Amino acid sequence: MKKYFILLVLTCFTLVGTSQDIRYGIRGALNVSNLDFTPDADFENKHRNGFAFAGFVDFGLSETVSLRTELQWSAEGGKEEDLRADYIQLPILLRLSVSDRLSFGVGPQVNLKTWQNQDAFSTFTFSGVVGAEYMITDELFVDARYSYGFTNILDEDLTTTEAKNHVMQFGFGIKI
Repeated sequence: MKKYFILLVLTCFTLVGTSQDIRYGIRGALNVSNLDFTPDADFENKHRNGFAFAGFVDFGLSETVSLRTELQWSAEGGKEEDLRADYIQLPILLRLSVSDRLSFGVGPQVNLKTWQNQDAFSTFTFSGVVGAEYMITDELFVDARYSYGFTNILDEDLTTTEAKNHVMQFGFGIKI
């Protein structure tokens, strides 16, 4: 896992060196999240509404392609207290602009849990993210994203049940 993280960081620094245009910004989002259990949960699994806050750097690689890295805090998991999961996340999105106002992005996301130290949750998890962004003005934007967990968020040493996060985010932000 450390090898993947180091490779990800090195890739980011390499791409930063070739960037033509750099923009910074902040975004906030409303999360609608839940967990997919394998085998199916024997209890009522309700979604959780939460928030996400992020700072980002957008590296323009060409007129239509950019790479966005973010540092984000996100409230995810299920509605029940025992199923809530808060994370510090690092999404890295390769973005394609299809017009002056609309762009789409896709990429990986590394998640680090930020709640109790001793619990049944894994410390690190990985997700995939896909999303769309619409520029309202040259600085203000709205976006929608969907992320799905690739790895089990539950500690495999403590349980045989597998759970994966899936989150829909509706965001608003500003580019500086």
